[in-house]
Amino acid sequence: MMKKLFIAVLLVAFAFTSTVAFSAWSKDEVAELDPKAKEALAEFLKADSGMQTMLDQAVGYVVIPTVGKAGFGIGGARGKGLLYENGQPTAVVTLTQLSIGFQWGGQAYSEFILFEDTPTLSNFKQGNYELGAQVSAVAVTAGVSADAAFVDGMAIFTQAKGGLMYEASVGGQKFKVEIK
Repeated sequence: MMKKLFIAVLLVAFAFTSTVAFSAWSKDEVAELDPKAKEALAEFLKADSGMQTMLDQAVGYVVIPTVGKAGFGIGGARGKGLLYENGQPTAVVTLTQLSIGFQWGGQAYSEFILFEDTPTLSNFKQGNYELGAQVSAVAVTAGVSADAAFVDGMAIFTQAKGGLMYEASVGGQKFKVEIK
């Protein structure tokens, strides 16, 4: 039991340190992420075509095509994506998350963050942005757009890709933004 907990802590620590050590704007990285982000966005809109209205209202949006999340008492998540403004990628965004509490398993999902106004987007672009544990994302399903709304200038959505995770934990997300 202690050995598994120790390994989980090491994996989470590695995820956080690798985010800092290996994140920089790279044309190759953008060229690799852009088609994946566009594919994830197409799936997002396919799940609920009404989301296009919110996307059109946004001054910018982040698409993280795959966030991998795992936990056993202590958990972590990591994913990389792109910030789009006027339909063009303007920054590489790295998401990291550390959580503590009852959790077991692993899952993969896509995450979408829409910005309602320029001040909120500018604040995000300043880098090292954090979302507290109390902020919740809406799971994308058919018809979710009918009740979707911006809260504090942002709307956050997730779309499951696979896996199974049991969780009752506390943790926030941190974003590192590498502007073009």
